Amino acid sequence: MEQVDLPNANKIAAGANKASVRVVNGLGALMGSKAMAAVDFEKDSMAEMLARDQREKEHYRHHKHISEQPWTLNNWHLHVNWVNIVLVVVVPIIGLYLALSGRVPPRFEVLALAIVYYSLGGLGITAGYHRLWAHRSYSARWPLRVMYALFGASSVEGSIKWWGHSHRIHHRYTDTPRDPYDARRGLWYSHMGWMLLQPNPRYRARADIEDLMNDWVVRLQHRHYVLIMAFMAFLLPAIICHFIFRDFWGGLVYAGILRVFAIQQATFCINSLAHYLGDQPFDDRRTPRDNWITALVTLGEGYHNFHHEFPTDYRNAIRWYQYDPTKVFIYCASLVGLAYDLKKFSQNAIQQGLIQQKQKKLDNARSRLNWGTPLSQLPVWDRSEFVRASRENSGLVVISGIVHDVSGYITEHPGGETLIQAALGKDATRAFNGGVYMHSNAAHNILATMRVAVVKEGQDAATRFAARRGEALEKKTA
Repeated sequence: MEQVDLPNANKIAAGANKASVRVVNGLGALMGSKAMAAVDFEKDSMAEMLARDQREKEHYRHHKHISEQPWTLNNWHLHVNWVNIVLVVVVPIIGLYLALSGRVPPRFEVLALAIVYYSLGGLGITAGYHRLWAHRSYSARWPLRVMYALFGASSVEGSIKWWGHSHRIHHRYTDTPRDPYDARRGLWYSHMGWMLLQPNPRYRARADIEDLMNDWVVRLQHRHYVLIMAFMAFLLPAIICHFIFRDFWGGLVYAGILRVFAIQQATFCINSLAHYLGDQPFDDRRTPRDNWITALVTLGEGYHNFHHEFPTDYRNAIRWYQYDPTKVFIYCASLVGLAYDLKKFSQNAIQQGLIQQKQKKLDNARSRLNWGTPLSQLPVWDRSEFVRASRENSGLVVISGIVHDVSGYITEHPGGETLIQAALGKDATRAFNGGVYMHSNAAHNILATMRVAVVKEGQDAATRFAARRGEALEKKTA
């Protein structure tokens, strides 16, 4: 049978098989690492990109990239992404200083506005950047998309184009060196380190974002991202507080700088804590976990194990008691026609995932216990062999077609020594299975650890007994 052409399939997954609308932001996406996710290629430029990759590979074969070099007093500044240091570290420190020093005292009404603005910025990321654009879990009319673009920019997490592309790469390469925020590299790295340090270009990755580039809202926001971000994140909340509360600096510090810091840290928890803390009810082969703590601060994004299994589901939380206001917002938007085509995985597929993971955990727990020698590994005795073996070992008894050596259990038998001695050298199947006692599962399990052989005439009975215990039967080969 013809096999899938893997190089071509990867070319398609990267979007390099089609024309891509070139949208350039002269000042960069801010928060992005262009060296890790360059996607502004033109039609038929795959050969050029591959040639560039090859040139870089040859270059770094003889010259280590700064990310592969040890930190020294002479090169430490080269390891750092200074743009992100300013946005994620320096600016918040300034805000904290102004707040804690008393130079800009907090006011209740300003803090209330900051919470409202936090929620709107959060929805711009969770409902917009993430569930709408990165995963296409539903569709939205242009007024809602514009709102997402504006308030998403107010969270200072990069443009829709960069954010969506990086997130698709994360899902494509989860827990690999190409994962932008690879959780295997540690909690700090997945939380912030990946942004604050220079990335290694050898792990550059690409994903198809043609659909993003075909959205005029995405193109417009990316082209003017820096101006939109500065206005929505800092200037607008300061202006609102100035005209309503006569507190420009309070608006800038609390509804601007500190709000941005809070929402950034909350979002970063999805890359870090949601890969370390919580349960894995659907799959444990990768790091994502369901975590209600991060769901509280990220408007429902904490159910990460579910999300990685069912990424195009517009929900993160599927239980009525799980906190997911983003899901509720999207659903309410659909009621008024602003959102439509809400996608959900079938309940059957979700239940299958749950059952498979439960079975995997049961199998793992089961594998650590002694369930007795499998039938396929036991010798098969005919009647004469059993009689001969009984002369040599008086502690043999047959139950359900299986020969057991109970000599070491005679004095431990709850029914007394006399009763078990009466069964030695005989077939005690009927007596064991209700003729005298209806033995418990525990009795069956203890008995299974005493197996020594299978009686030829009782092989069918032995197979049925093993099947009732849930044993994985292997066909015995000669």
